[in-house]
Amino acid sequence: MVSAMLLMLTVTVLQVGFALYVRTTLLDAAGEGARHAGLFGGGLEAGEERAAVLITASLGSGYATDIEATTTALDGAPVVAVTVSSPLPLLGLLGLPGTLEVTGHAPTETLDAD
Repeated sequence: MVSAMLLMLTVTVLQVGFALYVRTTLLDAAGEGARHAGLFGGGLEAGEERAAVLITASLGSGYATDIEATTTALDGAPVVAVTVSSPLPLLGLLGLPGTLEVTGHAPTETLDAD
């Protein structure tokens, strides 16, 4: 009885750790995609593609299905925001689609003197 409870506790802790790993990896890929899109001459599609490549390489293609890049302003400065929506792993890699959403921001490079 006690060993079963310890096993469940161990599996639960491992699953929470894995879910946090997935969230951190997605957030890093979204930030890298935003930085790539914010480069001078870069585009929003380039940022989406960069985030998808990083997510596919680290987690698999099932996590890189819903990626959106937009331009916005943050404290008056133009920024690129890359939003990734993916499944939150509940049992191994299996999870409910679209339950985990992260956004990475990066400044947009311009040649304006302002």
